Amino acid sequence: MNTASLYERLGGYDAICQVADELLPRLMNDAQLGRFWENRGADGLEREKQFLVDFLAHSSGGPMYYTGRDMTTTHRGMGISEADWQLFTGHLEATLDELQVPEPESEAVLGFIRSTHDEIVE
Repeated sequence: MNTASLYERLGGYDAICQVADELLPRLMNDAQLGRFWENRGADGLEREKQFLVDFLAHSSGGPMYYTGRDMTTTHRGMGISEADWQLFTGHLEATLDELQVPEPESEAVLGFIRSTHDEIVE
């Protein structure tokens, strides 16, 4: 039986950074989702990327501590629709596939991300 954490099975910090590095440009360049990153400075984008890495690492059992706000507070007022959510999760799934994340680990990541749906979608 494999007792390694999801964080370890994903490949640790560097692998999670790679997910963020691949995912964020996909989201930003999406015709529908790109509006959420309009008029953002480079520093704000880097900060957001680090929050994403910390959230993914923490949620997967890694040693990182997520210091960002809760999902409801972070996304309140953004007008994130169910259609936006479906596009986002599709991009996440495509990113995990592109990076050849094995199915059990990919499903685990998608599972903890999907658990935030009601906190994010308005």
